Amino acid sequence: MIAFHIPKEGASAEIRQIDAPIPKTGEIRVKIHACGLNFADILMQKGTYQDTPPAPFTLGMEVAGIVDAVGPNTEGPKLGSKVAVFGGHGGLAEYGCFDVSRCVQIPDSMPFDDAAAFQIAYGTSHVALDYKAGLKSGETLVVLGAAGGVGLTAVEIGKLMGATVIAVARGADKLAVAKARGADHLIDAETDDIRAKIKDYGGADVVYDPVGGSQFKDAFRACNPEARIIVIGFASGDVPQIAANHLLVKNITVQGFYWGGYLGFKPHIVTESLDCLMAWYAQGKIRPHISHTFPLKEAALGLEILSSRKSTGKVVIKINHDET
Repeated sequence: MIAFHIPKEGASAEIRQIDAPIPKTGEIRVKIHACGLNFADILMQKGTYQDTPPAPFTLGMEVAGIVDAVGPNTEGPKLGSKVAVFGGHGGLAEYGCFDVSRCVQIPDSMPFDDAAAFQIAYGTSHVALDYKAGLKSGETLVVLGAAGGVGLTAVEIGKLMGATVIAVARGADKLAVAKARGADHLIDAETDDIRAKIKDYGGADVVYDPVGGSQFKDAFRACNPEARIIVIGFASGDVPQIAANHLLVKNITVQGFYWGGYLGFKPHIVTESLDCLMAWYAQGKIRPHISHTFPLKEAALGLEILSSRKSTGKVVIKINHDET
């Protein structure tokens, strides 16, 4: 089969012909039709992601496709079922074997592109805002990186939860995308004084931060008493340092959040969240925003678009089995 594969430690991923995997006990094999890209794929290629597997391995954290084989003594979705999978890696390929516990059946009406762009982005924002931050109706939510893969879903979910949403993004085009998804107020990270603007809009009760760096510091200084800051990631490349004494003055809480980690110690949190999100999707309340799609042979270009911040929402790689 064809895969976007890292053959050895220190090597870059490249399109290669490798053997198709065979499912073991507890696994299913998926004929992959779409794979959603994530910033973590970029870190994984560099070997700096916390869950980077040992080489050789294939990139691609989340996929959608059809079950085409089941491991021995394994119960799960039937052959031919449409599924979405957060596998952690192995998705940028024609076929992948994944633990059956990581698979979620999707409705026939859900396109593969939507399913591949769904779990990580929406799951991260929903669990972060609902379970971790306890966002309440009427509170003010500040979303940094609001046009990105997870940021845009935080805008959507914040509005569904009844919050006033302040979207922070770079440039008018990205802000327009956030506004279309429900943002009440817009702050241009390129030209505006982020701290002053947040204060003008009443201050932050919850901050959703996948960016880090100076934007974290600006939002931190614009927090209301008892604000909660959810640290999602560091797309800026700058991990901010927090002065603990500053937390005391306003009783601010800073919480780290890694969605995939819950699969290891509280999987029901993820399962219950995905049930809620799938219901919202079926009701037409949420829809993934996909700005770019590429064929598997252009997976490197997809990662480059994501890395250079030229995308909004999600970038999806489509696997066309008729062409490979």
